[in-house]
Amino acid sequence: MATQEKGPEQKQSFWKKGISIGGLKKATTADLTLMTRQLATLLDAGLPLVRGLRILQQQQPEGTQLRVVLRDVIASVESGKTFSDALAKYPRVFDNLFVNMVKAGEAGGVLETVLNRLAEFSEKAQRLKRKVKSAMTYPIVVLSIAGLVVVFLLTFVIPRFQTMFEEQKRELPFITQTLINLSNGVKGFIMLKNPLVTLAGIIVIVALVILWKLFKRSPVGNYSIDAFVIRAPMVGNLVRKTIIARFTRTLGTLISSGVPILQALDIVRDAVGNAVVSKAISKVHASIKEGQSVVGPLRQSGIFDAMVVGMIDVGEETGTLAEMMLRVSDTYDEEVDVAVDGLTSLLEPLLIVFLALIVGTIVIAMFLPLLSLMRGMGSGGGGM
Repeated sequence: MATQEKGPEQKQSFWKKGISIGGLKKATTADLTLMTRQLATLLDAGLPLVRGLRILQQQQPEGTQLRVVLRDVIASVESGKTFSDALAKYPRVFDNLFVNMVKAGEAGGVLETVLNRLAEFSEKAQRLKRKVKSAMTYPIVVLSIAGLVVVFLLTFVIPRFQTMFEEQKRELPFITQTLINLSNGVKGFIMLKNPLVTLAGIIVIVALVILWKLFKRSPVGNYSIDAFVIRAPMVGNLVRKTIIARFTRTLGTLISSGVPILQALDIVRDAVGNAVVSKAISKVHASIKEGQSVVGPLRQSGIFDAMVVGMIDVGEETGTLAEMMLRVSDTYDEEVDVAVDGLTSLLEPLLIVFLALIVGTIVIAMFLPLLSLMRGMGSGGGGM
């Protein structure tokens, strides 16, 4: 009840900080996509904006973020604010892309058309994201299980062999001794046999994580990591195609909705999620401000294929830039699907070989001294 008594001003400050009021369930991308599609349908059927918003607000479950936000958006629109201004009060719920497309739709009197485009854009973006996530789930799960198995072998299995080897008092092969030393280190760390060593290890791990995060947040570090990811073996091509699909679809959707190209480029620059591509987009922005073409900076970046640059060039010359951008995004969505399937099929045998090498190395390291011992016993028996 206390949540419902909060005024719009108070709720606004909470949402801007991204704080959930009273444990409200946050709005997911799927929730926003469904709401956008339904609002477009209601407006297309002739319902006034406020009435459509009220219908959507009432059908949201109690205790959800979207229900509270829509209630305040309705109040703002009824007080005379534009729909886009009301949405802009909640940047954690409605991003720049959403707000600017709604603003363009309001200016052009085609709000329902823009909302439909937004819903289609969101659905395709979600589909692409799910495809990439599903491709990465398999190797992550396999590697996690492999890590647990290796830790189990190092902490419980290898120490039993170590006891046996110590009883024989024989010199161990290098690979066996190395593995035993590693086992002792891991076991000592996990079992807290030496608290000072464990504490030092934890401090080192925490320090490395903090340094990595600081490096990643710095402009130089962020750019370096993004540049490496785009050109990384195996996954680099997939990441690059995904970014191109996101860039062209976002820019094409914004331009086709009536957003000025310079403003659209500012939005896309923050939405692509890669510092290298963002830098290329900044150069495109500067090029257009100086009255030059779009394709020059894109070609110089070395990220965009000749086909992409060529289609954008044709679109710019013929005045169909938005249509060409959307065509490119459709093409690259399909290429991402193919690349994901190819990467998945390639990862499976590579992971099997990787696991075989790890387990095989452990088995060989443990059985080499046993084979040596058996040969010694055999030669001794022959002498008698």
